[in-house]
Amino acid sequence: MSAILTDRYGRVHDYLRISVTDRCNLRCVYCMPEEGMEFEPEENMLSFDEIYEVVRVLAGLGVRKLRITGGEPLVRKNLEQLIGQLSAIPGIEDIALTTNGIYFAGRAEKLRAAGLTRINISLDSLRADRFSLITRGGDIKRVLDSIEAAYRVGLDPIKLNVVLMKGVNDDEIDDFLQMTIDRKVQVRFIEYMPIGHDDAGWKSKYVPLSTVKDRCVEHGWTANPSGEVYGNGPSQNFRIEGALGSFGLIHPVSDHFCQTCNRLRLTADGNIKPCLYWSDEFNVKTYIGNDQALADLFLKALDIKPESHEMAKALLSEQQSHMPTLRRMSQIGG
Repeated sequence: MSAILTDRYGRVHDYLRISVTDRCNLRCVYCMPEEGMEFEPEENMLSFDEIYEVVRVLAGLGVRKLRITGGEPLVRKNLEQLIGQLSAIPGIEDIALTTNGIYFAGRAEKLRAAGLTRINISLDSLRADRFSLITRGGDIKRVLDSIEAAYRVGLDPIKLNVVLMKGVNDDEIDDFLQMTIDRKVQVRFIEYMPIGHDDAGWKSKYVPLSTVKDRCVEHGWTANPSGEVYGNGPSQNFRIEGALGSFGLIHPVSDHFCQTCNRLRLTADGNIKPCLYWSDEFNVKTYIGNDQALADLFLKALDIKPESHEMAKALLSEQQSHMPTLRRMSQIGG
C-alpha cells in the first residue's frame, strides 16, 4: 500500500502512540503534580475494542508501528489482552511499551507472549534515595527487576529513558554512560520539556544535551554515531568505542526533530493529537464504526499538523504561532 498518511510537508506517518490511561502509580516531578490531578472517569476512556477498531483502520492507511503508553499503561487492567488484539491486526509489525517498570517484571512473560516486541523503561536515577524523590515514592529495585525481566523474555532493544534535570540528576550522566559500556542497553537522555507548564519554572531544570557528549570527552571516551538501534523515535544515537550498548540524545527543545516526525498520538480519552506540544485535538469516539469517516478524521488532523512545535521559542520566551497544550505529559502519553 502506498503511504496515505502523509502531511503537507511530505512526512509519512506510520507510527501511532496510544495512551491507555492518564493514571499513574508514581508522581514524577516533571510529569505530574504531587496532588490535585483530576483524572478522566474510566467510562470516558477508549475501550480495548475501540482502540482495536482505530488501529485496524490506521493499519489500512499504512500505520505499522505502535507504542502503548500512559500515564502508566500497566495500571490498566488486562493490558495483555489489548496487545494480543493489536498484534493480530494485519500490517502491524511492531508493538512497544513505555513503562515506569514498577509492575512490569511480574507480567513480562504474558506481555511478550501477547505480542510485545520492545520496551522503554523510565529510570531517571540509579540511586535509590534520589529515584524515590524524583518519582515521589518509587522503589528502584522493582524497576531494576523489570529491566532484568525484559532481558529474560527476549525484548530487544531495551531502552532506558532518562529525563535530565539540572541540579537533580545531571551528576549521574557518567554512571549512565558507564552502564552502556557494560550492558547491551540503550540509555536515552531526554531534555526537560515545557509540556503542561503554563509558567517558565521548567527552565531552571533545563540541561542542554551537549553536556552528555562533553562528559564523554572528559573521560576520553570516543562516542561514534550509531544507527543500529531499532526504533521509531527521534533519538540521535551514539556508541562509545568498545561498549556493549549505546546512548541516545533526544533534544526536542534545542534541536527539534520535527522534520522527520512520523507519529500521531491517541489519548486515553479518544483524542487524536497531531503534535505533542500544541493543543489541537480531534475526538474519534463518534467516528468508530465508520471506517471512512475515521480515516478522514485522521487525514484532517494531519492536514493541520504544524511544521514545527516551536518549543525552542518557549525556552527563549518568544511569541509562538499556536496555543501550547496545557495537558500534562501523563494526559498525553508522551
